Amino acid sequence: MPPRDDAITRDLDRLERLTFWLDDRFTLPGTTFRFGLDPIFGLVPGIGDSATAALTAYMILIARKHGLPAGLQARLAGNLALDWLVGGVPLVGDLFDFGFKANRRNLTLLRRHLEGLGRPL
Repeated sequence: MPPRDDAITRDLDRLERLTFWLDDRFTLPGTTFRFGLDPIFGLVPGIGDSATAALTAYMILIARKHGLPAGLQARLAGNLALDWLVGGVPLVGDLFDFGFKANRRNLTLLRRHLEGLGRPL
């Protein structure tokens, strides 16, 4: 049985809030550049990137929960892996974290897929 649209909508709302906090919460003063807690946590050596990767993995769990295709889940996991691997490189990874925004990319992938299915968002 396919998931109910209201369940998908609730989950997308949760993911939107998570994405906002991890990728878009703050604005660099005097600019329109936004960033969130992901690059800030990434400054903590060893555990910062792993902690935010665990939060990002929640999106993959939501995709699996709603039976979304394995190919889409793989793309979500690829963005997560790239963010985690490059984010772990000192200095370069910290700069990468400010620009890559894996959570925003993954949320966009989820929304586009669901819109293609004609599900209300």
